[in-house]
Amino acid sequence: MNEGRVNPARTLGDQGLSGLGTVYYNLIEPNLIEQALKRGEGTLGRGGALLVETGKHTGRSPKDKFVVRTDGVTDDIWWDNNPPMEPDAFERLYADMRAHMAGRDYFVQDLYAGADPTLRLDVRIVTELAWHGLFIRHLLRRPDRDELDRFDPEFTVVNCPSFTADPARHGCRSGTVIAMNFEKKLILIGGTEYAGENKKSVFTLLNYILPAQGVMPMHCSANHAPGRPADTAVFFGLSGTGKTTLSADPA
Repeated sequence: MNEGRVNPARTLGDQGLSGLGTVYYNLIEPNLIEQALKRGEGTLGRGGALLVETGKHTGRSPKDKFVVRTDGVTDDIWWDNNPPMEPDAFERLYADMRAHMAGRDYFVQDLYAGADPTLRLDVRIVTELAWHGLFIRHLLRRPDRDELDRFDPEFTVVNCPSFTADPARHGCRSGTVIAMNFEKKLILIGGTEYAGENKKSVFTLLNYILPAQGVMPMHCSANHAPGRPADTAVFFGLSGTGKTTLSADPA
């Protein structure tokens, strides 16, 4: 364990991820940038921005994303559009990934997915790359320091880019895999350095969980007229069409 606040009863060891190298819990941005530079994950650009490359994957790999076919979700998932993974294949994948992770350093971020305390999801993101921790800290909401002392993750995402899946053994399509297990509340990501898989995994969780609570998730952004917060526009569109740009424009 290293610097950063964490619930002492909810370390990775308590979750069955033991035998790792140094585990960095909830480092803040300067420390994550320092670690990323130290590990050769990127360089500093003009103005101090961290510049990285995502390797062979420059976008998400939707065809490599699987939902584990457990009893609790069998009747709820649109299987024609969400390839299934069998539970025993997931168990082999998780066992092999844990063996691969042994002795390696990892970065943990405990974060809130959602702003409403009654609806948000407490999510733990475990990443092999320091810059992935930096990425997800900007996209999810950060608990107060004292909240970290009692943070109890409901779902955990384990992202190990250096791990290569075996389609024959793990029931997937290629060496890249994103496997979502709603029963175990665990998501495994391997074989890709594209950080957007972390974000999209959490979005998928919310898209599955919130409708059952009477909430409609939307892939959108919002903005309001200058000085008129009640006059709000909602922007819908596919990824890369300008939603975030529009939401950040003060005019």
